[in-house]
Amino acid sequence: MIYFTSDLHLGHAEIVGMSKRPFSSVEEMDETLIANWNSRVHKNDAVYILGDLIYKSARAPEEYLSRLRGQKHLIFGNHDLTWKDKVDLSKWFASWQWAAQVNTGQGNAILCHFPLVTYIRKFQIHGHLHNRTDREYWGLLREMPCSLNAGVDINGFYPVSLDELIENNRIFKQEHPVL
Repeated sequence: MIYFTSDLHLGHAEIVGMSKRPFSSVEEMDETLIANWNSRVHKNDAVYILGDLIYKSARAPEEYLSRLRGQKHLIFGNHDLTWKDKVDLSKWFASWQWAAQVNTGQGNAILCHFPLVTYIRKFQIHGHLHNRTDREYWGLLREMPCSLNAGVDINGFYPVSLDELIENNRIFKQEHPVL
């Protein structure tokens, strides 16, 4: 199985309020995200993490990485720069890069942390936006069916399959018109 996720921000206390996450503390958020991940992902499943896995954590990255199942593929996000050089990436990830192209089984997808507002092919899977719709580019991305936000904030705080990603984005876009 192939899963996609983004913007977990493990260890980042401020993200709970910034993204209005339904957690009372960073510890509750971290434990929920890890439990949700492991409730779906099995040893041989591929998980594409589209950036911002860990940020501002007092814990060592290995404390999180050792608990997350599956064959992890990291697409760097802006907040991964603070921890990625502190670990041996080859021990924890099957691949790591700034962008990638993968076959989803339903067509090729471009993977990048940042949304590509001019990409109009089959799929572009990104992160970075969380659940924010107040940016000037929201109207453009909202009208791009190929643009899929893998952020946990709009995907129930779980890694999701491509079909779930498509449906969650359809619902999110429908519920969030351009302001």
